[in-house]
Amino acid sequence: MDPAAEHRQQLRSLRDFLLVYNRMTELCFRHCVCSLNYRLLTGREVSGARRPGPQAGCPPPLTPCPPQESCLDSCAARLVRANHRLMGAYVGLVPALLQRRAAEHAAAAGTAAPPAAAEPAPGPAEGAPAAGT
Repeated sequence: MDPAAEHRQQLRSLRDFLLVYNRMTELCFRHCVCSLNYRLLTGREVSGARRPGPQAGCPPPLTPCPPQESCLDSCAARLVRANHRLMGAYVGLVPALLQRRAAEHAAAAGTAAPPAAAEPAPGPAEGAPAAGT
């Protein structure tokens, strides 16, 4: 692989990683953070006490506010496990997809071009004496 193609592949991989990381961060933040009014965690956020009313981006008001640190840890762990399962399935399916594409490409190339002769290329005549005998 030439250096330019390798560099593009590395940039594509980094971009994909950053997209997954940003999406995971956004999902967990919206699920776990209930209030941005204070610099430190409030007692309600640490203990998981019930919230008095609905707040944007949080679960319904009668459910406990999840403790932020443990909520963020478990949310990130869930998403990482899901991503690992997804990538495992993807890695398992890619070889079959590549084989099918190669077969389709070969079939398309075979129908577009006239079939090649199955005879071997011309070479020394069979039964002719070898040079130097």
